[in-house]
Amino acid sequence: MEHSVTDLDALVREEKRLTAVENHNEAWAEGLSAGIEPEIIAEAALTIALCEFLRSSGEDAALALIERTRDRVIAGEFAPDQSRH
Repeated sequence: MEHSVTDLDALVREEKRLTAVENHNEAWAEGLSAGIEPEIIAEAALTIALCEFLRSSGEDAALALIERTRDRVIAGEFAPDQSRH
């Protein structure tokens, strides 16, 4: 079976996403084990992510990401009954 470059790029991107999710889940669990409240962990993670994304991609891209994420929250994509991955 032959894969196009686009298919391979999508597979690589998904593998990277899954690795990132795994790393974040481990960090989240470590924070909870250290007695840090979920709200503090979440705020720190979002702040660091936005700072790094701003540095690498700029303000317009960061604002677009925030807007897309807002739309996903409103759509219920992050509801507790949804899968985290």
